[in-house]
Amino acid sequence: MLGVFSGEVVEVPDELVAAGSRTPSPKTRASELVNRFVASSSPAVSVDLGSLGHLVYSHANQSPLRPRMFAAKEEIFCLFEGVLDNLGSLRMQYGLSKTANEVILVIEAYKALRDRAPYPPSFMLTHLSGSYAFVLFDKSTNSLLVASDSDGKVPLFWGITADGCVAFSNNIGLLKGSCGKSLAPFPQGCYYSNSLGGLKCYEKPKNKVVAIPANEEEICGATFKVEGSAVLTV
Repeated sequence: MLGVFSGEVVEVPDELVAAGSRTPSPKTRASELVNRFVASSSPAVSVDLGSLGHLVYSHANQSPLRPRMFAAKEEIFCLFEGVLDNLGSLRMQYGLSKTANEVILVIEAYKALRDRAPYPPSFMLTHLSGSYAFVLFDKSTNSLLVASDSDGKVPLFWGITADGCVAFSNNIGLLKGSCGKSLAPFPQGCYYSNSLGGLKCYEKPKNKVVAIPANEEEICGATFKVEGSAVLTV
């Protein structure tokens, strides 16, 4: 899956800018990144958000243990990869039918969060149990919410393209070609919200998330760490 967002939606993280500036490497524009994803993951579905960005997904090379899903409802678009272990109880909690899958559940949970503000995203995310990563964009409010499960069982990475867009994907090789060293694993147990304070840990909301510069030989230019947690490098 791939989500690419322009400066109209998301502010470029300083930590990823710094990671790329330490070791300059080739990058491409966001449009080329999208085209490469579509070409390498055929058949793929691409959702053009105009000047705001793109969402793209494909079932190509999909793991049976981590299915990919996409749904759109009332201008809310969501890419989801993985499985929720407590999907049944969450359906009951949000009043959904037995046919509602994980991506529909996340959209409905987000809507409840949005409409019953000022609840923080951690209120919603701590109820999700399983292996997952998702990218959700609410076009009606230009709000972006990206999250990864607490153990990082579904790989997710983010980086900056040559034209300053922020891209999220499970495909590190794809992002590497367009983001260079302005690239990092998305930290497990964390979320990014452009409207609710940027990158935060939903498991430990009071702990800061800090960037650690990576070694030259590593693929990514930085790794994000929740204070008090171990650092994982890629």
